[in-house]
Amino acid sequence: MPVGAVEGRPASADDILSGLDPEQHAVAATPTGPMCVLAGAGTGKTRAITHRIAYGVWSGTYHAHQVLAVTFTARAAGEMRTRLRSLGVPGVQARTFHAAALRQLQYFWPQAVGGAPPEVVAQKAPAVAEAAGRLRLRLDRPALRDLASEIEWAKVNLITPQNYPQEVAGKRDGVAGLDPTAVARLMSTYEDVKGERHTIDFEDVLLLMVGILDAHPRIAASVRDQYRHFVVDEYQDVNPVQQQLLDLWLGGRQEICVVGDPAQTIYSFTGASPTHLLEFPRRHPKATVVRLVRNYRSSPQIVQVANLVLGAGARGGIELRAEGAAGPAPGVTAYPDDMAEAAGVADAIRELIGTGTPASQIAVLFRTNAQSQAVESALASRDVPYLVRGGERFFSRTEVRQALLLLRGASRGDSGSAPLGTAVRDVIGGAGWSPEPPAAGAASRERWESLEALANLADDLSASEPELRIAGFVAELDRRATEQHAPTVQGVTLASLHAAKGLEWDAVFLIGCSEGLMPISMAEGAERIEEERRLLYVGLTRARRDLRLSWAAARGAGGRAGRKPTRFLQPAARVLGMTTGPGSRPSAPAARKPRRPKNCRTCGAVLESAAERKIGRCADCPPTYDEATFDRLRAWRLEISREQEVPAFVVFTDATLTAIAETGPDSVDALSQIPGVGPRKLALYGDDVLTVLAGQEVVHTSRKDS
Repeated sequence: MPVGAVEGRPASADDILSGLDPEQHAVAATPTGPMCVLAGAGTGKTRAITHRIAYGVWSGTYHAHQVLAVTFTARAAGEMRTRLRSLGVPGVQARTFHAAALRQLQYFWPQAVGGAPPEVVAQKAPAVAEAAGRLRLRLDRPALRDLASEIEWAKVNLITPQNYPQEVAGKRDGVAGLDPTAVARLMSTYEDVKGERHTIDFEDVLLLMVGILDAHPRIAASVRDQYRHFVVDEYQDVNPVQQQLLDLWLGGRQEICVVGDPAQTIYSFTGASPTHLLEFPRRHPKATVVRLVRNYRSSPQIVQVANLVLGAGARGGIELRAEGAAGPAPGVTAYPDDMAEAAGVADAIRELIGTGTPASQIAVLFRTNAQSQAVESALASRDVPYLVRGGERFFSRTEVRQALLLLRGASRGDSGSAPLGTAVRDVIGGAGWSPEPPAAGAASRERWESLEALANLADDLSASEPELRIAGFVAELDRRATEQHAPTVQGVTLASLHAAKGLEWDAVFLIGCSEGLMPISMAEGAERIEEERRLLYVGLTRARRDLRLSWAAARGAGGRAGRKPTRFLQPAARVLGMTTGPGSRPSAPAARKPRRPKNCRTCGAVLESAAERKIGRCADCPPTYDEATFDRLRAWRLEISREQEVPAFVVFTDATLTAIAETGPDSVDALSQIPGVGPRKLALYGDDVLTVLAGQEVVHTSRKDS
């Protein structure tokens, strides 16, 4: 039995193969030799390759410490390590290309170069700015970012400052208003700045390791003796320098399994190319090629749309075959302008949450980050929590780091007299956690949701390990931080299509499905257009059950309705219920009827925000409800939310609870007239609310909402 195998994990090599579909089984049951796995979205590629590794170890074909599994994100590497540990093979190294190369560079630097290895800088911009200053170039921040990206692109494509002008001639536009010769001079000066500071960037890590392995046969032999079997995930995203490093790791051997999907190649601007994946069988003539086509993630309706949109646009792409249960039909909604689209999406999300879909299982995806702002405002005005993906990592957030510090300090004094969840909540109160979420402020709400995620994780761990104390909880958090395995945070995810890669949700709202955004207006040429199509395909295949597409005819309210739906949806127009034919221009969506003004019941002022209109009072006027009644309602809501294990706002938002307290309904009919009290919530909570308003005690049995 492999080291680390415990009860509940596989008992034999045969157990590893049980439960796999025929294609996954073909991958896992052949743990040696070259293999190319063409894996469509949602087809269980991570399951297939982790079982392949585990089967190789359990069958005695190779040792866990001789395997290096490489992927592109720390989150994916952490997920792979977690799965391998559950399969009883914790000794496998699963790392990103950069992490694996950096570890080797730091170890071998004294032998190959001598002295301490240089420091790796996280940002290029300061050194680029200094290089520009030395050349007396006046550049603003966007120009510096563009130049930093160009330097990165050149390095991963093995282009030096000396040959840069020749390599980009006729292929790339000027960068930051500079001609290729000026860019090459800046690149050279940038290298001088780093050399003087004894620093390197992330691309240097790969380039230097390539140079060391190529120039030092003994070091190369040492690495090849350590790692004898390789697995590369997301192989369609490999760039030239990563491929060169991989070739040097292999040293001519054939023990490599690559996994990827040409239809999900969306990072060509960073140097990624599906060519390495598609040409793998030619470079490895004895390679076994397996196609994973069974999609277990999405409903058949979503898979059908994704297949139609992709069509023949992705070279070497796979037509998915749906294996999941049927779901609602995806559709396209047209709005008069961007603000109306954001409002419509936010209303639909609030309705979804109200009918039981967790906020953490809902995402809003978009092509550009600028599209996020309108949605953020619309969600915030409706008291719907959200998280913007692509910002700070969970364990890097200030409130999380502060909570961890407090928990470390409290671990020594934990007597075990209180349940773990209670003990953790008592401690993280010092970092800003409270039993009730903050009433307003998106940033405050996001901080609270981070701390609430820690508290909920403590509850979950305690349920499976009742003896777990704060010290063990801290150790688990340290492990998760290392693997970037963040706990689930209750909030709607807002993410660009690029940032959504590798993720999935029950419900996905894909906004901005119009020409100019999909494809983006700057995409020129057939190759760039097809990459935009693949980007939309990635977004579509993030949804499990509910997929809703939308577009807006104009940017601002009252603006010219000059937009039209993206051409990419035309192959699926009939399935999506679009009435316009290919190439035709749809009529602009009808403007919504203007809302009748609603006035404050106290001062008579026109109510502007949705929250004000809901409670019938402007923010400047004092509350008109009885505070004792409102406190009883809040206490009841907190009890119900804990019983049902959902955030309090899922029961009733603060605005709805305030409206109930201020209106004081005395019947079911009167309660049903309050915005936010729909038929489902009326059935679930109506009697309770009326009992609380009557000043009586609510008595009920457990009724956890399924």
